[in-house]
Amino acid sequence: MSMSRAAIRYAKAILETAVSSGKASQVNEDMKSIFTTVGSNADLNEFLASPIIASDLKMNALTEVFSSVQGETKSLFRLLQENKRFELLVNIAFQFSAQFDEMNGVEVAKVTTAFPMDAALEAKVLAKVATISDKKITIENTVDPSIIGGFILRIGDKQYNASVANRLQELKREFSN
Repeated sequence: MSMSRAAIRYAKAILETAVSSGKASQVNEDMKSIFTTVGSNADLNEFLASPIIASDLKMNALTEVFSSVQGETKSLFRLLQENKRFELLVNIAFQFSAQFDEMNGVEVAKVTTAFPMDAALEAKVLAKVATISDKKITIENTVDPSIIGGFILRIGDKQYNASVANRLQELKREFSN
């Protein structure tokens, strides 16, 4: 996801406000909800990004859809209305959660497997993660049948490939030489 500098700045500002009011985790839940709701609804995303639709209508729609959010989140909506920047909302929500996780020492481990992870594979992945990172880890699983078996683990800029497809490629290279 491409991040604009403006989205990063808005996210940083709302995070500082949420931390100072002691509601950072509640606002993070709001941002996760916004990210999934707006990000998965193409019509709502297009509605917010449209320059033709008045910002008052966008504000009314957001306060209707997200009526139970924290005051800090509602103030973000008002700020976006004043600056006519509603198109940044999904990016702001994503960036807020990323900055919140970083502030709390949480890192996302992206695990690609050939099938949905079971408890045994998750234990193996977490054991490998312990050797790579000393932060708290949340696992994000993606299923890709083309890796045949095993897993591919990505944490930040580090990758550990324990897939069957990778091992077959290595064997192919060895036999080619």
